[in-house]
Amino acid sequence: MNNEKTVTRIQAVAAVLLAGLCFVVGTSLIEPMVEVGDRAPRFSLTTDKGRKVSTTDFGGKVLVVNFWATWCPPCIEELPSLQAMADRLGPKGVVVLGVSVDRNDAAYRRFVQQAKIGFETWRDPEADISASYGTFKYPETYVIGSDGKVRQKHVGPRNWMEPSLIQSIESLL
Repeated sequence: MNNEKTVTRIQAVAAVLLAGLCFVVGTSLIEPMVEVGDRAPRFSLTTDKGRKVSTTDFGGKVLVVNFWATWCPPCIEELPSLQAMADRLGPKGVVVLGVSVDRNDAAYRRFVQQAKIGFETWRDPEADISASYGTFKYPETYVIGSDGKVRQKHVGPRNWMEPSLIQSIESLL
């Protein structure tokens, strides 16, 4: 009888430990997913033009972080309107940062030069920054307020010159 109780207790303890292990493993496999209202994941980098940009110190401006790649047709499709928006809102206090996940440095640099991208860009070949946002499909864009919180999240290409989109970004200034 004592032997049966001991076996039952051991099985119960083993079941609790197994359940705990499953919980820990399961939650560690979940990728982070940044949503509107969340604090933007921290990063600090020096853009291709030599400008230091970070989520904690960008001069109280609105930061628009666009994750993209040269091999992504929807990304290329939205670049002209993103550039136009950067030209229009930059003087008002909006910083646009294009974070490319291209692995090929030469192809990336050639594309940036040929496309005449004027906003700040940076290449993140290991996709560390986009992964910290939970971004694995491109393009995806986060509008970060001067308080460091994500104010807008845009999945897929956008016409960045659409009046309602311009107005929504201007409202954050």
